[in-house]
Amino acid sequence: MRVLVVEDERHLADAIARGLRRHGLAVDVAYDGSVGHEMAFVTRYDVVVLDRDLPGMHGDQLCAALVGSGALTRVLMLTASGSVAERVEGLRLGADDYLPKPFAFDELVARVQALGRRATPVTPPVLRAGDLELDPAKRSVTRGGVLIDLTNKEFGVLEELLRARGGVVSTEELLERVWDANTDPFTTIVRVTMRTLRMKIGQPALIETLVGAGYRIPSAAQDGAA
Repeated sequence: MRVLVVEDERHLADAIARGLRRHGLAVDVAYDGSVGHEMAFVTRYDVVVLDRDLPGMHGDQLCAALVGSGALTRVLMLTASGSVAERVEGLRLGADDYLPKPFAFDELVARVQALGRRATPVTPPVLRAGDLELDPAKRSVTRGGVLIDLTNKEFGVLEELLRARGGVVSTEELLERVWDANTDPFTTIVRVTMRTLRMKIGQPALIETLVGAGYRIPSAAQDGAA
């Protein structure tokens, strides 16, 4: 899941980003509304965590622009005011959820994850390929009933491949969906992660490499698990 945090209080913005990354999310940060607007319309985000009172471009304007674009991006609006009138106004602007400051971080994570599920096309609650099963809600992967211990990035890569339903997923798409904007686009990190992922999920091999195109788990493997 890819998340953009738009918050001008740098300490808070960085704390939110660090916490979300610990939960396996790819997170970018913008410290003012204008930069946030530019980033949100260059990269496809599942969720934007948006402060309302922003310099550059007000959070209300950015929220309206995202809603007006027709994108599937979900907006979680943050504000220092917790009044009912403020919450109602934020929701009327098109925000999908509203969280007053200060907030419990666990609640923020839960709300972001819930919105992220709404931002993606409907998929089965458990993703399968052969005897491999990935449960996004439990963040667990098993093969032949045996639990496989994956890192957050390995889990993210496998989830993207399974969600593609046999389609090819390029290195660039994996970098965009699983990592964040600070990742060097010329890095070999995807190839390295793919190698360790293949080793962990074992034989018979499920992930195919299409030279010059990307990676896929053939649809036959997934259809055969139905």
